[in-house]
Amino acid sequence: QVQLVESGGGLVQAGGSLRLSCAASGRTFSTTAMAWFRQAPGKEREFVGSMSWSGDSTYYGDSVKGRFTISKDNAKNTVYLEMNSLKPEDTAVYYCALDRYKYGSGRNYSPDRYANWGQGTQVTVSS
Repeated sequence: QVQLVESGGGLVQAGGSLRLSCAASGRTFSTTAMAWFRQAPGKEREFVGSMSWSGDSTYYGDSVKGRFTISKDNAKNTVYLEMNSLKPEDTAVYYCALDRYKYGSGRNYSPDRYANWGQGTQVTVSS
């Protein structure tokens, strides 16, 4: 059984930082690309960023480019989303997700590409 567990969300002031974690069991980040998405109330799920299976390539949505960074620790089977210079519009539930296939490039921005999802963690940025 595949399980993804996000953590690290919370309340932060605008301009602040947070680091989200996503721990996996049942599948491994060392052979599988992954992505972070977010969803604000009343809005569609939005692509935040993704990473190739090797970790060599990362891709980011325009709204977070230059502020957010994805990294991973294969030994811990955990992926991170470092979020800096947070803005109120970053407020959302953040989800990590695993690619349907092994050895993906990570260059996939649609939720349909991702087979396994965490329960989400709330990030709230106050102005």
